[in-house]
Amino acid sequence: MKSPHTGIKRVFYAGYYSYKGLRATWQEEAAFRQELLLFAALIPVAIWLAQSLGDFVLLVGVLLVVMVVELLNSALETVVDRIDPDYHPLAGRAKDQASAAVLISILLALLVWGSYLWGRISEWLFAT
Repeated sequence: MKSPHTGIKRVFYAGYYSYKGLRATWQEEAAFRQELLLFAALIPVAIWLAQSLGDFVLLVGVLLVVMVVELLNSALETVVDRIDPDYHPLAGRAKDQASAAVLISILLALLVWGSYLWGRISEWLFAT
């Protein structure tokens, strides 16, 4: 469905629809709530870990990637359930693949965060 709005009005409505999507995902998806709360809790840790602005952007960026993939996963699940709420092997496969994408984004975040944590811990352990 194409938006009837143009210009700055279209930008306003796009922001409003994005807000509605975030709100709906917050209300309906426990995983998204958990990831968002973890994101908020890890911001101070990112400030502590980062030794440059680039480090901070990377640490926060991989957390944002997890939330983006979770939003896409939730959107796909919503569409699949809208088309047919009954189980179908292809619908199950699509949901599993989207879930795998979330897992891979989480593993990426763990890899990045783990390397930064290891660097900080090894500084303490092996300081001469």
